Amino acid sequence: MKLSFVIPAFNEQDFIGPCLESVMRELAAVECEAEVIVVNNASTDDTRERALAVPGVKVVDEPRKGIVRARQAGYVAARGELIANIDSDTRLPEGWIKTVLREFERDPDLAALSGPLIYYDMSRIGRLMVRSFYAVGYLVYLVMHHVLHAGAMIQGGNFIVRRDVLDKIGGYDTTIEFYGEDTDVARRVSREGRVKWTFRLPIYSSARRMKGEGLVTVGLRYAINYVWVAVRGRPFTKDYKDIRPE
Repeated sequence: MKLSFVIPAFNEQDFIGPCLESVMRELAAVECEAEVIVVNNASTDDTRERALAVPGVKVVDEPRKGIVRARQAGYVAARGELIANIDSDTRLPEGWIKTVLREFERDPDLAALSGPLIYYDMSRIGRLMVRSFYAVGYLVYLVMHHVLHAGAMIQGGNFIVRRDVLDKIGGYDTTIEFYGEDTDVARRVSREGRVKWTFRLPIYSSARRMKGEGLVTVGLRYAINYVWVAVRGRPFTKDYKDIRPE
């Protein structure tokens, strides 16, 4: 199976390098046909140039700002059977690709796979709070999915979807700006096949949003939008703030 990485990037010159280094390191450790697509999403810094400086990376320009529009542009350009959606401030841990390929190869009915974020630049107490948030979130997901039969669970910035499933659901909903985009994908993909959440597929990510807006605030916002999209089909929060280095 060919694996297509799609990495949205808006003014990510400080993060895109380490992200791509981790992807290339992991690809070198496996026998896998793959492509790496960085979607330059209306950047005004050196994001595009730094991405192109990495051999083997393809850059797609999407001038309409928005992470969902960037994911859609990458999906349209991708040619792999599996679309791996990661963010430009994430870094793959050792064995990430091997886990992805193993899960999809042994389960033909698996439509999407996802796992948690581990914040590499967060304090130990903050990480413990995030783990608690995931534990509660997983319990809410179990109730929503198995009792209310509403949606599934996907973590934005760390999920892989079969290309043919994305084709069936018409790609990503570009009317969603930010919050709830992952839950929307999970909800629609779950109608076409199995969506699996596993704590065995973590990915490292920056905690800049939590630091910028507060861990509790961000956690509650994500929780509200998860329930809102799963039940009502649209996010509760319409606006969002870009968190970037000064």
